[in-house]
Amino acid sequence: MIKTLLKRVREYRTVSLLTPFFVFLETLMMSVLPYLMSMLIDKGLQPHDMIQVWKVGIYIVLATLLMGVFGILGGTTASRASSGFAGNLRHDLFYKIQEYSAANIDHFSTSSLVVRLTTDVQRLQQAYQMSIRLAVRAPFSLIFAIYMAFYVNTRLAMLFVYMVPCIIFFMVLIIKIAFPLFKKVFAQYDSLNTVVEENVDGIRVIKSYTNAENEIEKFCYESEEIRRLYTKVYKIAVNIMPLMMLCIFTLDVLIMWLGSQDVVYGSLTTGQLVSLVSYVSMAMMGLMMLSSFFVMMTVSSASASRVVAILNEEVILKNPENNAVHEVKDGSVSFENVSFSYSSQLDKLCLEDIHLNIASGERIGIIGGTGSSKTTLVSLLPRLYDTTRGCVKIGGVDVKDYDLQTLRKKVAFVPQESVLFSGTIQENLRWGKEDASDEEIKEACKMASASSFIESFPQAYDTYIEQGGKNVSGGQKQRLCIARALLTNPKIIIFDDSTSAVDTATERDIRTALASKLPSVTQFIIAQRVSSVKDCDRIIVMNEGKIVGLGTHEELLQTNSIYQEVYESQTREVIHASNA
Repeated sequence: MIKTLLKRVREYRTVSLLTPFFVFLETLMMSVLPYLMSMLIDKGLQPHDMIQVWKVGIYIVLATLLMGVFGILGGTTASRASSGFAGNLRHDLFYKIQEYSAANIDHFSTSSLVVRLTTDVQRLQQAYQMSIRLAVRAPFSLIFAIYMAFYVNTRLAMLFVYMVPCIIFFMVLIIKIAFPLFKKVFAQYDSLNTVVEENVDGIRVIKSYTNAENEIEKFCYESEEIRRLYTKVYKIAVNIMPLMMLCIFTLDVLIMWLGSQDVVYGSLTTGQLVSLVSYVSMAMMGLMMLSSFFVMMTVSSASASRVVAILNEEVILKNPENNAVHEVKDGSVSFENVSFSYSSQLDKLCLEDIHLNIASGERIGIIGGTGSSKTTLVSLLPRLYDTTRGCVKIGGVDVKDYDLQTLRKKVAFVPQESVLFSGTIQENLRWGKEDASDEEIKEACKMASASSFIESFPQAYDTYIEQGGKNVSGGQKQRLCIARALLTNPKIIIFDDSTSAVDTATERDIRTALASKLPSVTQFIIAQRVSSVKDCDRIIVMNEGKIVGLGTHEELLQTNSIYQEVYESQTREVIHASNA
C-alpha cells in the first residue's frame, strides 16, 4: 500500500528528500541550545565572566537563527512536497476512474468515490507532510536529547528510560482501539454523502412530495452518527496528551528534586541541571510528536486503504494489447450464443443464449417488460460490459478486438437518463465531435428536432447549461443528447428509451429525419411504447433475459402473445384517453 502511494511523489521527490535534511539540521541546532545555556550559566554568569557571556551568547544567537532558517526551509519544502503528492494522487485517481468499465464503477458508489478523491486525499496529504517532517523531527529530537542527557548525568537520565515503556504501552493501546473506529467514521462519511447527493439531485421531487422533513431526519441521523463516532474516537486519541504531560511534569519534578541535591553536594552544576531538565523535556516532546504521528497514521491508514483500492482495482475491460482494429467497416451486428451475468456467474444470467444477426442500416426495435434486460443487451455493443459466454461482432469483427475508443465513437449510445454537463449548449454538443463546425452542429440539432428550441433562446447555441441540465426540460435534454450522439458520425446508434420525454409528433419527426439522412446507420430503439418501434424493420421482444419474439410489427401481432398484450393494453389506453 505504501509503495503504491509513494509512486505518486514523482517530480516532488527532491523537495521530499530535502525536507528531512532541513528538519535534521533544525533539530541539531535545537539540541545544541540547552548545552550552550549550561555553558552560559556555569562559565559566564556564575563566575561573572562577561567575555564568556558575550562569546556563548553569540553562539546561542547564531544557533537560534540557524534553527529558524532551517525550520522555515523545512516547512516550505514540506508544503510543496505534500501539496504536489496530493495533486498527483488526485490526478492518478481521476484518470484511473476514467479507465474503469461500467463493471468497475459498480464496485463503488458515487458518493464513496467523491469522498476518496477529496477528504481521503486531503487526509493523506496531511499524513505525508507529517511523515517527511514530524516523523523525522520526533526521533532525532528523542535521540539527540537522550544522548545529551546521558552525557550530562547518566543517573538522572535513567529516569527517562524507566518512563518510556509505560508511555509506549499507552500509545499502542490507544492506537489499537482507535483504528477500527476511524474505519467506521469513513464508511459513515460515504453514507452521509449519499444522502446529500440524493437530496440535491432530487430536490424538486422532495419538494413536490413535501418530504423535506424525512430528508432532514435522514441527514441528521447520518450526521449524528459521524459526530458520535468522532467523539468516541477522539476521546480516546486525546488521552495521549494528558498522559504525556503527566509524564513530563513527573519527570521534571523528580529531576529537579534529585538534581538540586546533587547541586548542593557539588556533583552537578546549576547549568547542567538546567540543560538536563531541557533535554528531558525535549525527549518527552519528541515522544509526544511520535504519538501524534502514529495517531495521524492510524487515521490516514483507513484513507490510504480506500484510495489504494481505487488505484489497484483491476480494469475489467482493456484494449487489445496487439493488433487492435481501428476501423469499423459497417454497422452489421451479430450475437453468437451470448450469455451475460453482472457477477460473471453462469447460474445468475441476465441474458441467456442470444442468437441474432442484424444487417447494416437496419432499424431494430426492442420491447419488453421492466427487468427483461433490454439495456443490458445493447450495452454489450460498445463494450460497456463483456459477455460472460459467446461473442458480439460488429462489422464482422469481435468487439473485444476493436480499439475501445474507435468502437465507442462508432457505436453512439443515447442513454435512458439524459446527462448534460455544465457549459454552453455548443460545448455539450462538441462532446460528440470536438472539432465539429457550426454547420455540423446545426444539422445534427435539426435531425434531433432540437434546433427550434435552441434558436428560441436569446443566446442560442451559446446558452449556458447548468449542472445536470436543470435549466432545460426533460424532452429538450433528450434531444440535445441525441444531437450529441449524431455528431460522432456513428455506424450504430442506440436509443435507450431516449425519447420517452418527447411528444409523439416530435418523436416521429426525429425517426423520419434519421431514416432519410442516415440510411446506412444501424439503429437500436429501446422503447416502452409500441408506437415508437412499430415502423422498425424488425422488433425484438424480450422476456427474462431471452429473445421470445423477432419480426415486424404485423408478424408479431399474429405470432407473439407478449407483444399482442402490450399492443392491446396501449391501444386501450389511447382509446380511453381520447374518449375522456
